[in-house]
Amino acid sequence: MAKEGANLVIVESPAKAKTIGKYLGNQFKVAASMGHLRDLPKSKMGVDIENGFTPNYQPIKGREEIIADLRSSAKKSEKVYLATDPDREGEAISWHLKELLELPDEKTLRVTFNEITKKVVSESIEKPRALNMNLVDAQQARRILDRIVGYKLSPLLWMKIKRGLSAGRVQSVATRMVVDREEEIRAFVPEEYWLLDVLLACIGKDGSFTARFYGRPKKQELGSKEELDQVINAVKDAPFYIKSVKRADKQRSPSAPFITSTLQQEASRKLNMTPRRTMSVAQQLYEGIDISGEGTAGLITYMRTDSLRISQEAGDAAKNFITDRYGTAFYPASPRIFKTKKGAQDAHEAIRPSDVTLTPENIKKDLTNEQYKLYRMIWNRFVASQMANAVYDSISIDIESAGCIFKAGYSSIKFAGFTALYDEDNKDEPEKTKQKPLPELKEGDEVKLTDIVSEQKFTQPPSRYTEDTLIRAMEEKGIGRPSTYAPTMSTIMDREYVVKESKFLRPTPLGEVVTTLMKERFSDIVDLTFTAKMEGTLDSVEEGEREWKSVISEFYDGFDKALSDAEVALEGVRIKVPDEETDEICDKCGKKMVIKSGRFGRFLACPGYPDCSNTKPLVVEMPGKCPKCGSRILKRSSKKGYTYYACEQGAKCGFMTWDVPVKDDCPECGMTMFKKSGKGFKKPFCINDACSKFVPEDKRGYRKKTAENTEGSETTQQAEKSGKKPAKPDREPSGGKSKQGKTKKADG
Repeated sequence: MAKEGANLVIVESPAKAKTIGKYLGNQFKVAASMGHLRDLPKSKMGVDIENGFTPNYQPIKGREEIIADLRSSAKKSEKVYLATDPDREGEAISWHLKELLELPDEKTLRVTFNEITKKVVSESIEKPRALNMNLVDAQQARRILDRIVGYKLSPLLWMKIKRGLSAGRVQSVATRMVVDREEEIRAFVPEEYWLLDVLLACIGKDGSFTARFYGRPKKQELGSKEELDQVINAVKDAPFYIKSVKRADKQRSPSAPFITSTLQQEASRKLNMTPRRTMSVAQQLYEGIDISGEGTAGLITYMRTDSLRISQEAGDAAKNFITDRYGTAFYPASPRIFKTKKGAQDAHEAIRPSDVTLTPENIKKDLTNEQYKLYRMIWNRFVASQMANAVYDSISIDIESAGCIFKAGYSSIKFAGFTALYDEDNKDEPEKTKQKPLPELKEGDEVKLTDIVSEQKFTQPPSRYTEDTLIRAMEEKGIGRPSTYAPTMSTIMDREYVVKESKFLRPTPLGEVVTTLMKERFSDIVDLTFTAKMEGTLDSVEEGEREWKSVISEFYDGFDKALSDAEVALEGVRIKVPDEETDEICDKCGKKMVIKSGRFGRFLACPGYPDCSNTKPLVVEMPGKCPKCGSRILKRSSKKGYTYYACEQGAKCGFMTWDVPVKDDCPECGMTMFKKSGKGFKKPFCINDACSKFVPEDKRGYRKKTAENTEGSETTQQAEKSGKKPAKPDREPSGGKSKQGKTKKADG
């Protein structure tokens, strides 16, 4: 217990307070502010534009008791250490605390912790500093700019489109990026091309291999059947010779440790965690976890960073760990230093474990499942980033026939290097066609043509963004900063400007209408270059190169004129958001139903209202057709939240499965194929037991059933009552249990 009159340390959260309190002892009292205690009022703009953009900060309602307790503790303390997060917002919270608690300068000390360990906390307390007003002003500028845009633009959107809408410097640009991508997809015109493979056999010895057409001799795309036939006619009766054989060791370097954006991208891709959830769990790891035998410890460094720098101490610790566990060969000749990109703030280190000896496996029992998975990913990525390159034995063969060049290649791992621990390859992408090892060949050898295989292809439109690829694109274009990515993703989906279908982001008609209006009337707000420059301007405020009110004034002059012009141009205009029509047919009147939004989210409604008021839950149509009756297959969620796939005819047909329908049809019987549920690429299989390509259930990659769980199989309805995940119905040849369990609900 802290002594009477002990120094006061103020942090944001109780978890952080608990961890730091254990390190500092009874000479300090550690209290939590529970985040912001003072802010602009919610009910009005709170910025006096006429008087130099003066903000009117007020205590946040409901926090009166916390403020009173902190004020009382501060009066009794000799010193008050403001220990909020080490970023702009944390600096601003500390400044607000100083003002709100009326702390004198001589009594106020600022401390920051890049990691919450006993060593760092003790050292930081010994070396406090004054508040950095440049950081505070940069945050004030961002807050007030966003408040002006939001409170000036939102009423216009309410009047001209619908109530409840909002606009913002970053969210509007993010929405525009999704809308622009959708327009690219719609405007895309596919182009034909052909792939040409030849199967070649060795002469005088065993061995065969496949080679792909490259060019004549320069690289050439086969853009038509005519071009394909020209090549086939040229080589089908011509000899094939080995033109060159190149063997080399190819090295592959590890990726850098995580920064905020890459952590969110990788967690989305590999762990299926939203950016908001990722940052919430990372905050828990940063603030401290009770570890058996260790006490409370912060497990990772601060997670809002765009710097790739690591400390000398962390690098040395990683070196010792790697050489002890893997051997000296797995550590590079010199420590790895990753270059931080231009424009990054570089205020903190990269995201890394605070103590590399706390391996994920050793502390797994002390962590929740989400904490363990995220910590393991951070720990693995950091340690791998300090390891030696992976080395591959690579062989490349050029084969010539009638002036045409064909290529074949193969590579095998020679030295695992960092891949012994962590491989960044995208496991969600379809597996590449695996090439078997090439036979021993040398330049000048003749090989025999045994088969020619061609395949017609068409170029594909750009993919829709996912949360991780949108964050990556925003980072590349300089839109937003580490602290803004997660809330931006949440906002554009909460406002229903963008919806998430499977893992892809698609703009709604509402999002497209709002973006069109913004592009026409407020081009600067949604201009990617302008927004990126504004982020740079805010950085210049942080560096002390610009005065924050002048930045706002410079922006406001053009914005206010655009707003006035828009109000005049749109006088008397009400912009209609077109209905989003679906293929779902109304059971009562036969019209195609449309998607509407209500207080509980999106749903299907009949467009014939008020004559027809039929509504339905929103369903997701899957690719393929029902194998029993040929109707559509819909993605469904049970009352307990489990995802399954069923025929749209329901009980009338009876087909349901836990396996996921895919767009590919069986090449033998033409029926829809399915794949095992769960993350990552799974090979599709045919479930038609009358087909020669039929894959029995025990060959589909599921765990072998025990007698106990086979006998205890439940139907969907029985499982719903028991609360357990339903077993696959015995009557359907439709796969086994999904590993993914309950469908995840949106963060909120």
